[in-house]
Amino acid sequence: MEVMTHSSTFLLPSNHHSSSVTYALVVLNRPLPRFTPLLWNHAQVRVCADGGANRVFDEMPLLFPSDDALDVRQRYKPDIIKGDMDSVRTEVLDFYSNLGTKVVDESHDQDSTDLHKCVAYIRDLTPNLDKSNLCILVAGALGGRFDHEAGNMNVLYRFSTMRLILLSDDCLIYLLPSTHLHEIYIQSSVEGPHCGLIPIGMPSVSTTTTGLQWDLNNTEMRFGDVVSTSNLVRGEKVTVQSSSDLLWTISIKV
Repeated sequence: MEVMTHSSTFLLPSNHHSSSVTYALVVLNRPLPRFTPLLWNHAQVRVCADGGANRVFDEMPLLFPSDDALDVRQRYKPDIIKGDMDSVRTEVLDFYSNLGTKVVDESHDQDSTDLHKCVAYIRDLTPNLDKSNLCILVAGALGGRFDHEAGNMNVLYRFSTMRLILLSDDCLIYLLPSTHLHEIYIQSSVEGPHCGLIPIGMPSVSTTTTGLQWDLNNTEMRFGDVVSTSNLVRGEKVTVQSSSDLLWTISIKV
């Protein structure tokens, strides 16, 4: 079985690691994680999903209290604002448009979420972005209304052949497709030890892990029975092999 490797090096300062991964950032309309500037600096393309532009405009200056707010807003200018435009404020749209941000109005499409629209745009319409090892970071993907969270998790499954990582202040989530053996390299200075493996969509008849406090050994997981929550990572590497797709989650301590 082919091996897929994972590492949260995007939570480290860019001068602390070298990576062949190309990052894109999507900002949703939820409170910005405190480490958003770090994600922004790693990303080669930054897309605000509709009201996510309000969050960047309002909250990014709060992360730099000693800096002039206008300077911060000009420094952290999204490349694209995309969505159905029912949340972004007019003055925010005008401010970024005047700085050269591209605005893509998708108000005609009410059948997909703003995150879905942004991921599809990054996949299909950013010709200058290296897609060979692309990873899309999604800030503000968790917290708030549960139906929004569920919709964001559904996007992980809709784009299961792409690397997408949902992020909040507290944790991250990404999909582990059953087509691969997964090796997860733990960045212990910025993540862990709390973690979980969640079978959403269908039961996992068999899951086997190494590197966890409570490893699974051909364990069946399903809602209404065993689900691996509140587990702990024991070292620098976790391996996961499962008969069904799983969600991996780990706490963040940046």
